[in-house]
Amino acid sequence: MSSAIQRTARQSPYKMRLVIDQIRGKDVNEALGLLKFSKKHAAVQIAKVLNSAVANAEFKAREANDSIDVDTLYVAHAIVNEGPALRRFMPAAQGRATPIRKRTSHVEIILDAREVKLSAARPARSAEGSKEKAPGAKEKASSSTRSKR
Repeated sequence: MSSAIQRTARQSPYKMRLVIDQIRGKDVNEALGLLKFSKKHAAVQIAKVLNSAVANAEFKAREANDSIDVDTLYVAHAIVNEGPALRRFMPAAQGRATPIRKRTSHVEIILDAREVKLSAARPARSAEGSKEKAPGAKEKASSSTRSKR
């Protein structure tokens, strides 16, 4: 399990959440593909955080003398929190000033490895044991299973 956090990204949390909701729970390669072809500007910043999390996972594995397959990693936890807002003022009519809040975001991505399922571990079915129906064939219901009204 590895993570990466980017603090005070100069993008509104609402806009960032639109993108991060698309990659939550997906494999890392699929998430990077989605981010690469997204039209949203937030996708660029989130892709940087995701690449950093993958690099952190590889570094942790190397440090612990383990091997890690990047293809088994998936986005286990991805959130965008609101950071400190930059307060600016814009001149308004009659000498007044109206406040403008330039919002920032904190992006947090946590990766985890999926369990690798071995297909050879399952017992093979025998040809006689499987009762496959032909497409379009109807099953006959016995009289005991029908409800009498």
